[in-house]
Amino acid sequence: MLPLFLAVAPVASGDEPGESPAPTAPRLLVLGDSLSAAYGIANEDGWVSLLQERLRDRGARYEAVNASISGETTAGGLSRLPTLLSEHRPQVLVIALGANDGLRGFSFDTIRRNLGGMIRLARKSGSRVMLAGVRLPPNYGAAYTQGFQAVFRELAGAEGVPLVPEMLAGVAEDRGLMQADGIHPTAAAQPLILDNVWPVLEPLLDGESGDRAITRQRSPRER
Repeated sequence: MLPLFLAVAPVASGDEPGESPAPTAPRLLVLGDSLSAAYGIANEDGWVSLLQERLRDRGARYEAVNASISGETTAGGLSRLPTLLSEHRPQVLVIALGANDGLRGFSFDTIRRNLGGMIRLARKSGSRVMLAGVRLPPNYGAAYTQGFQAVFRELAGAEGVPLVPEMLAGVAEDRGLMQADGIHPTAAAQPLILDNVWPVLEPLLDGESGDRAITRQRSPRER
């Protein structure tokens, strides 16, 4: 299942010959797994859909494209990314993958290589990149869970990309905000996920010539 939130500026059908079509809004592409694909809840309640609302409310012209798929791994994201970059040409890419790799016990080298490949592909295409990680359940053992999070920190530092260390910070610890499977957040948790992502994502919206971008970091009360 591929929940896709794609809003594209309409193209006028009655343009006069020689008249330039209205420019489309810059794109913000989210490449993630079930945590970003609104698993178990309505698409419009997912944090990516809420992100589109926030962009509109704050006056940013970006259109959010949700290319997240439940069950996606970093390998799957890497294989799909070239086509997504070619199709959508995003100014900003949010990579929110790795959770399924960790739950399956994939090697850190594999996760690092795939995430790094995505970052470099996106940059080569002209996209600004943000990386988002998660914390694995404690039953995977301290060595693996700590090593898993270190992959994201080290890669973000090496590649110079902004990082959200834990998308589910303040959510995963609250059973009332998680679905019955204990893995996927409820609809009530989605605004909190967006609030975790927003302060890191917001500065990346700047730099789009001719567009109104948001540059000031807001306090939690303002979000």
